[in-house]
Amino acid sequence: MSDPGKAGDLLAQIPKSEKKGLPPVHLWNPDFCGDIDMRIARDGTWYYLGTPIGRKPMVRLFSTIIRRDGDDYFLVTPVEKVGIKVDDAPFVAISVQVEGEGEEQLLRFVTNVEDEVLAGSAFPIRVALDPQTQEPAPYVLVRSNLEALIHRNVFYQLVELAVAREIDGQNWLGVWSDGQFFPIGPQPD
Repeated sequence: MSDPGKAGDLLAQIPKSEKKGLPPVHLWNPDFCGDIDMRIARDGTWYYLGTPIGRKPMVRLFSTIIRRDGDDYFLVTPVEKVGIKVDDAPFVAISVQVEGEGEEQLLRFVTNVEDEVLAGSAFPIRVALDPQTQEPAPYVLVRSNLEALIHRNVFYQLVELAVAREIDGQNWLGVWSDGQFFPIGPQPD
């Protein structure tokens, strides 16, 4: 990304803060300024003007100002809101740390933009099935209304941890985290 153009203008508008944490994008309501040619691919790669953004710090900074309103994604600053395209989810969970076991187990996910989240009631895991192929697409909530697609290798780790549990008369395989059971698929007969 040699000529940042509109993307560079957005970066300049992010308020500098001494505090750790994410900017309060949920409090910012600037006028919509149109869409920019930025896309997040299913594998978590960020593209600007069709070219991958290779600088991880820049991707991390953009990731702090993303917001989802309905089915649409935006980069939001105090003075500007621009639409971007997200192929699946804006983040990818690339690793999981497992602490404890059984109902006491904790699953801590790390995303491609270095967010960490402990799966539980506030940050649930869900699995969507493709209607044609029945292939699972697992997600974990990372921020308000923003999910991370759980990488295939990480999902395989969850499958290895899975235990059976009956829910509404049906047997499910699932994982525990922070006192919550998350079904990841029906138990095979």
